[in-house]
Amino acid sequence: MSINIGAWAIALCSHAACKNFAGLLVVRLILGMCEGSITAGFLIVTSMFYTRNEQTLRVGYWFFMSNLAHIISGFISFGILHIKPGKFEPWQWLMLIFGLVTLIAAVAFWFLFPDSPTTAWFLTKEERMVAVQRIKANQTGVENKHFRKEQMIEALLDPKTWLFALFAAFDNISNSLSSQRLIIVNSFGFTAMQTTLLDCVYGIIAIVSMWSGVTLAAKIPNSRAYVACAYLILDIFGVLLLNLLPWDNKIGLLFSIWISGLGATAFIISLSWISSVNAGHTKKVTVNAIMLCGYCIGNSAGPFIWQAKYKPRNHVPWIIIGICHVVTICLLLSIRCLLVRENRVRDKEPADTTYDDVYVERIVDGIVKKVKVDKEFLDLTDHQNRDFRYVL
Repeated sequence: MSINIGAWAIALCSHAACKNFAGLLVVRLILGMCEGSITAGFLIVTSMFYTRNEQTLRVGYWFFMSNLAHIISGFISFGILHIKPGKFEPWQWLMLIFGLVTLIAAVAFWFLFPDSPTTAWFLTKEERMVAVQRIKANQTGVENKHFRKEQMIEALLDPKTWLFALFAAFDNISNSLSSQRLIIVNSFGFTAMQTTLLDCVYGIIAIVSMWSGVTLAAKIPNSRAYVACAYLILDIFGVLLLNLLPWDNKIGLLFSIWISGLGATAFIISLSWISSVNAGHTKKVTVNAIMLCGYCIGNSAGPFIWQAKYKPRNHVPWIIIGICHVVTICLLLSIRCLLVRENRVRDKEPADTTYDDVYVERIVDGIVKKVKVDKEFLDLTDHQNRDFRYVL
């Protein structure tokens, strides 16, 4: 991940050297590749250190840091806008500053970020053993460097893989708002300076929304789908207000556009959920990659709905976003129904002892001994391990 973040930093700094569209296209493509892979890496590491219930909160914590950065960058942007253009334009200074900060983060990751609980430098030997034992209940094992073809095939044939991918695609079509929000708010009659500062307010609202969402999902048993749907309903409410409020009600429209961004909480909940309902290292990596491909497709498609002919009210884009939210609610409830049915099937099955007596050979004091390995630490998928139960 440190190499990925380093590439991200170089791509950011390279923006300042771009003189044409082709140059910007190349660095934006590199930036997109880095962003797409970093989330998958964080998900895998989070699942190694925390129980399935804890993962919901932890994914929320590190994901809403992007909104904290959103607030900080908003103030930095506000300050940079006061720079008089000289050798560098204000936006070039912005990219250089962000690139250098990201490069520092890459170096910190290289030296400080652990691969797994078994190699965490900040834990003693005894603490590492406790860290591994405490995630035993996950029944998802710990890090495994071996690629297993059969697990990849299982991931491709698993219906929930594609349901999560579809959810990510439809949910992130509205993510185009991240780039359109400033333009839309500016069209309400606010100046460029005011628009930049008002965008910081959205960052605060997003943090509160995400924190409350993941907290509810973690505290209320088997509520992930329902909590995510509740925040998507708030999104739909915001979309309705944006379509129905009169154009001269600027404050009402401003609050509506803030409300319409609360559904991002649903995506965060889904990230921790998909990590909790899949087991087997290769399968988890494959499923995460497919879901994040859906995320990228949604983000790529989103900007095309915003066209000049729909301005200033943008009724068509808002209707499309509203429909996407309805679809995502249906997908989340479908995933929940699928997992409930599978849990019921497993509850009725007799005890599975297939993997109860698995031994590995270890050399202790020059003597080869067979050591039993608990099922929870075998690299089994959720389909292979019939004791695995899906969280809802």
